[in-house]
Amino acid sequence: MSPRPLDIVVLGLSLSSSWGNGHATTFRALLKALGARGHRILFLERDQPWYASHRDLTDPAYCELALYDSVAELDRWRDRVAGADAVVVGSYVPDGVEVARRVRKLVSGAYLFYDIDTPVTLKAVDEARCAYLTPEIIRLFDVYLSFTGGPTLRRLERDYGARAARPLYCSVDPEAFAPRETQKRWDLSYLGTYSPDRQPKLETLLLEVARRAPDLRFAVAGSSYPDDVDWPANVEWIPHLAPPELPGFYAASRFTLNLTRADMIAAGYSPSVRLFEAAATGCPVVSDNWAGLDELFRADREIVIAENADDVLRAVGEWPAERVAELAAAARARVLDGHTADHRAREFEAYVDEALRARSQAGAAEGASRSLAMGA
Repeated sequence: MSPRPLDIVVLGLSLSSSWGNGHATTFRALLKALGARGHRILFLERDQPWYASHRDLTDPAYCELALYDSVAELDRWRDRVAGADAVVVGSYVPDGVEVARRVRKLVSGAYLFYDIDTPVTLKAVDEARCAYLTPEIIRLFDVYLSFTGGPTLRRLERDYGARAARPLYCSVDPEAFAPRETQKRWDLSYLGTYSPDRQPKLETLLLEVARRAPDLRFAVAGSSYPDDVDWPANVEWIPHLAPPELPGFYAASRFTLNLTRADMIAAGYSPSVRLFEAAATGCPVVSDNWAGLDELFRADREIVIAENADDVLRAVGEWPAERVAELAAAARARVLDGHTADHRAREFEAYVDEALRARSQAGAAEGASRSLAMGA
């Protein structure tokens, strides 16, 4: 349990549907951990047709989930928002700019923005095409929580006027993503929806490998792949996996591949939740490279870094079983030591406390200033 239970309201893209988005799994892990630590949580989600037709969570045990149809309908929860210790608005919330402005008028506690897409967000802000955030809105929040760490945090404060930018990486629920004994179906797997900027790396680091190693078996799980993808005969394509199926998917893989969006690579320090989930299940990870990865996992000791198909083939086709097992165990230990949902929940609590203290100090300073002015 935390030192003091908090009343938390979160307005996020989706908690109810994990179809085609990483927001739901991120929020589920974090909010479950916060709930276990004694906090009361309300999650407000815009009811949208895409998620309505693909819902895989309707009644979470760790928080209250409510759907709304329009920004105006948020007034139904104005008392909960006004009385909350912390209010969080997430990236990609529909009509996010209007939501952020409306909510800010009600908030009396800590006001936080949680960006699960930081490099993509900032690029869109720079090009004045971000539908959920502007420089003006950034300055409304007490804390800007970012999926991306490193230099981006300083840039948020220096160039965008964020009051405090703090990292809140994705995480894993170690109970859900635990090792399990199962038959290995694939030598290398990949989990991810289709993305044009990731596809060339998928071609190089998995499909080319599959063509060069017809005796090995591969799997790609994810939606929205175009019909013209040339899947080799030894590659199985799985259009969708629900969250409960992911641990089994990793357990059935000798290795799994992690690929990173171009904007995330440019920013660095942007780990995917798949890194932590796969490692927690004991599945060795092969990953593309980016700044900050070496601060999370040690190359060739906790993760395999691949620049080309030869790098993948050496690990998947030549590494002895003992070396593979040692790498997997070391990666799992690293995740359990610093990247579980409970770790993130504790970090979130610290950021809320920081924001509340800053508000209190600002209020005291303003009160003192008024007293001096009246005395004068």
